[in-house]
Amino acid sequence: MAEALSNPEPDLSFLYEIADGSDEFIIESIDMFSQQTPQLLEEIGQGIADQNWQVAGAAAHKLKPNMGFFGMHTLQQMMADIEHMSKGGVPDISQISQKFNTAKGMIEENLVRLQAIKAEKLG
Repeated sequence: MAEALSNPEPDLSFLYEIADGSDEFIIESIDMFSQQTPQLLEEIGQGIADQNWQVAGAAAHKLKPNMGFFGMHTLQQMMADIEHMSKGGVPDISQISQKFNTAKGMIEENLVRLQAIKAEKLG
């Protein structure tokens, strides 16, 4: 649970590095992430609720690299854990739900932070 208390992410140094000074690239990347992430979170949540581990695992797998791209390494590991638990068959429902709910809260905080960064870039 400690990971929910301190959320230093996102770390956009990788994004800035590959953007090579292009605010437009950063804005487009944030937009794409902001559009795709809520849908993937919904799929994971619904997969867990329905105990459809294939759906939950597949959505966590899709979301995992995006977390790394935006320097959200704790969340990337949490998505990997959710994917692993899902693909393991019948996970402990309370454990996977707790991990997902913690991750979802952190991701939602980061989406707000990313929108603030985008607004600064649009300036």
